[in-house]
Amino acid sequence: MTETGRVADATGNWVDGLAPAWTRPYLRLARLDRPIGSWLLLMPCWWSVGLAGMRSGQFPSLWHIVLFFVGAFAMRGAGCTWNDLVDRDLDGLVERTRSRPIPAKQVTVAQATVFMLTQALVGLLVLVQFNRFTVLCGIASLLVVVIYPFMKRITYWPQIFLGLAFSWGALMGWPAAFGRLDAPAFVLYAGSICWVIAYDTIYAHQDREDDLLIGIKSTALLFRERTRPMLAIFYAAAVLLIGAAGLMAGGQLIFVLGLIAFAAHLGWQVMRLDIDDPAHCLMLFKSNRDAGLILFAAMLLEAAF
Repeated sequence: MTETGRVADATGNWVDGLAPAWTRPYLRLARLDRPIGSWLLLMPCWWSVGLAGMRSGQFPSLWHIVLFFVGAFAMRGAGCTWNDLVDRDLDGLVERTRSRPIPAKQVTVAQATVFMLTQALVGLLVLVQFNRFTVLCGIASLLVVVIYPFMKRITYWPQIFLGLAFSWGALMGWPAAFGRLDAPAFVLYAGSICWVIAYDTIYAHQDREDDLLIGIKSTALLFRERTRPMLAIFYAAAVLLIGAAGLMAGGQLIFVLGLIAFAAHLGWQVMRLDIDDPAHCLMLFKSNRDAGLILFAAMLLEAAF
């Protein structure tokens, strides 16, 4: 049993224990009680920065690294608030999400809308720190972000659309450095999409039974007992495509070693997966932040040395 307003997979966090009571519904709307999604949104941004650093042979801009960190948390919060606005009726039917601020009536739709726009403004202020081409790339991402919450009602592949949205950062770090998009960034984007499809399938297994009852679609329901081999396929594609992007950008031994460690982490997830254990699925899903950081660290070291 969880505290009123506390989402089931977000117990024991700083929002519940330290934040003033009046701020908690808004912090939960922004998912700051569960920052893993912000980290996962950030990883393709940082990978793209690292890729650009490998191409230039120089350590990436620390300012860009900080900007993407702030922007990822702001825009993930805005995106999640939008998702909660769209899904407010469905969330009330799912055990894990019925305590979210809108269905729990802790905030009104109008209040949530204002909060979403405020977060988007922060994201815009971050975005305009980059060059014009990067600003345009960032604005282009909004179409995918807007349509994503509706896809689970239409297709068993909403994870593809999440991948398109959550991987967009792969198209941001490179132009932030060079003012253009080149093949390595596009290949990185494709690899990141495969990564997102796989890890979000693991996440979706937490809600599989509820989703089935209320008619929500996901790759978890599509794959079912075939989840393990399908994850292996998507993770393998992610490794091959991200590896190709890195090699195209000039990656050598350090990058390859980091890629091998990244691949080993993904393989460990596939081997350990138990789709009937929601807590275990959540643990594996969260571990993708560590996998992403391993790869980013290798990119930074490659660029530096």
